[in-house]
Parts: sequence; structure tokens; C-alpha cells
Amino acid sequence: MEQAQQAPLLPRRKYGRSTSQSNDELCSFRLCLKWVCVDQGGFWGALTSWALFLLLAVIVPVISHFVLSYSPTRRAFDSVVELSLTGAAALSYYTLARFLRRYGLRRFLALDKVYSESDRIRLGYTTQLNRSFRLLSYLVMPCFFLETVYRIWWYWTGVGRVPFVGNAIATDAAACALELASWMYRTGLFFLVCVLFRLTCYLQILRLQDFAAVFEEESEVELVLREHLRIRRQLKVISHRFRAFIVCFLALVTASQFAALILTTRPHAAVNFFNAGELALCSVGLVIGLLVCLRSAAKITHQAQAITSHAAKWHVCATIESFETDPETPTCPISIVQAVNDVDQESEEESYDDDELDNTKLVQPRANTISFQKRQALVTYLENNKAGITVFGFVLDRAWLHTIFMVQLTLFLWVLGKTIGIS
Repeated sequence: MEQAQQAPLLPRRKYGRSTSQSNDELCSFRLCLKWVCVDQGGFWGALTSWALFLLLAVIVPVISHFVLSYSPTRRAFDSVVELSLTGAAALSYYTLARFLRRYGLRRFLALDKVYSESDRIRLGYTTQLNRSFRLLSYLVMPCFFLETVYRIWWYWTGVGRVPFVGNAIATDAAACALELASWMYRTGLFFLVCVLFRLTCYLQILRLQDFAAVFEEESEVELVLREHLRIRRQLKVISHRFRAFIVCFLALVTASQFAALILTTRPHAAVNFFNAGELALCSVGLVIGLLVCLRSAAKITHQAQAITSHAAKWHVCATIESFETDPETPTCPISIVQAVNDVDQESEEESYDDDELDNTKLVQPRANTISFQKRQALVTYLENNKAGITVFGFVLDRAWLHTIFMVQLTLFLWVLGKTIGIS
């Protein structure tokens, strides 16, 4: 059992587009893609995928809207809900189908590159694969449970006002089942893309943490530079793949929230749980999916930029140690690095930051063979070539998230000022 858990994620050989096995570490994600029919393998697979998408993401919402929203007081906010969920599902479906058709799931998740990584990265990525699928279930199942309870209650209390054909109970049960299937399909699609983006970012975080260990070893500057360039290249690939999805998803969520705000704050708007309950569930789901993407992008950008401070700290410690080993320079009985780290260990109980790259501990330098000029050149390079997730040239860091929040807050207050007169 222990040998199976410690087995490497991938054997040390390359994988192509079609070499994945049904019982590999991606079986959970493949089963999920099979149920939503996104992986378009062959003509019949593509036909089934498009047919299911059109049925659950387009036809069922259209019929539901025009049949059940037959009066202004019935599901007054249903148009915003259906358009938001269908738009998010269409964007996610296009993103997944294009990536799976072009790269395959293994290459899309950068698993074809993991075979050359260290054992720590492969084992960490294996653990994160399992956690990611559990995270997907934690995101989808509570939303689906709440929607199921709300939908059953909605049909039960409005059974006399819902159009039916033949038997009223059978018609309501069929309509409720189709609406729940449509909700589950559309919600699961955009949550799946968000979780896959988070998983891809986590692999780069593992690489960055493993890269930080080179400063504690006898490494050449050229090797450190090559590794940093490789990580920057991978981050650039991830940015190019997901930049359109992030921008479109951000615009979609913003438009959905402000449309909901305008409709709920307009004069004489009938806002109650019967009409606006589904709108609340839709808004919460979309915002959670957006936060998963933005947090993952900001976290990996923060980790990548922390490399610069880590390298500068390594450079300072190496310079201090070089003076201590100089026979013409008086030395202290204890190293400065050891003294500072002892102080950090005493205050470890008060620290809640588990970031390996952005800590206050000094680095034990092993760079006595590297000249001062080379270390300074490396630090200068890292200062002027910061890596991270970018969207059309804009770095997705914490400052960028603060800017998004302030813009959203400004628009929110402006809409309230126009609708209910808040100044």
C-alpha cells in the first residue's frame, strides 16, 4: 500500500495526445468529462456533446423561461439567471472543447512535463489532483442541493399556477427534473474550468517552491537562470491559454451582477424568495467561480514575484558570509544567519504565514564559489523580469485585484445612486 502511494505520478517518458489510460490518475476527471460529454472524441462523440449542450444549456432554459414566466410577477428575474448561466456554460464549454481537442487532458494539465520534475513535485501534484476533484464536488453539490430544495419548493407552492399538459404532477416532475439537470450541467461546466485552472496554477507553485531550493545549494548562475526562464515560459503558456476565458468570465459576472442589481432596486420591484431565490443562487455560484480563478492567478503571481526577494536575501547572506570567512576580517562567534533564524524560531508560534518563498528566515548560503558580480547580475535580472499570470500584458497580482474591487464598488454605488438615490 505504501509503495503504491509513493509511486511517481508519471513514468519518466513522454506522453502524446492519445496515450492516456482509463485507470490513470486522471480517471476522475475523465469520468466527469464523460458525463458532461465535453471530450469530443470522434464524430459521434462530438455530435453527442453538441446535442447535450444544446438541449441542457439552450433548449431547456428557453422553454422554461417562456413557459413558466408567462406573467410579469412570475419569475421576474429568470431572464438574468438563464442568460448568465447559459453564457457561463457556453464560455466554459468552448474553452474545454477547444483545449481538449487541441492538447488533450494530460497535455492541457501540463502532465506531459511532470515526468522530468523532482519526486516532490510529482507527489505533490498527485495529491492536488485528488484534492481538486473533491473541491469540484464541494463547489457543485451544495449549489445543486440548494437549487433542488428551492426548485421542489417552487413547484410545490406554485402547482396551481404552472402550465401543465395532461397530469399536473407528472408534468411538474418532468419539468423540475429537466430544469435541475440543466442547472447541474451549466453550473458544473464553469466550475470545472475554474478548478482545472486552479490545478494548472498549483503545478507552477510547486515548481516555484522547488526552484527556491537552488539558492541553498551549490548552483551555477546559468542553471538558475535556465530554470527561471523555463518557469516563465510555462506561466506565459498558461496566461495565453486562459486570458480570454478570464476576461470574458469577469465581464460576464460583472454584467450579470449589475443587471440583477438594477432589476432588484428598480421602483415597484417585487423581490421575494419565491421570485429572487434562484437569482441569489446563480449570483453566488458565479462569484465563487470567479474568485477561484482570480485567487489562483494572484497566488501564483505572488509566489513568482517572491522569488526576487528570496534571491536578494540569498545574495545578502552570501555577501555577509564571504566577509566572515575572510581571514583579514574579524568574525563573530555565531553567524548572523544562524542568529536571525534562531530569533525566527522563537517567534514561530506567532506566525501564521506558511509561504515558503516569502518568509523572514535568512538563507544559509552555499554560494562561496559564485562571484559577487554574478550574484548581483542574477538579482538584477530577477528584479526586471518578474514572472506571473498576465492578461494581455496586465499582471494578475493583488494590486490588480484591488483595482477590480474599487472599479466594481464604484459602479455599484453609481447604480444605487441612479436607482434608489444613494449619494
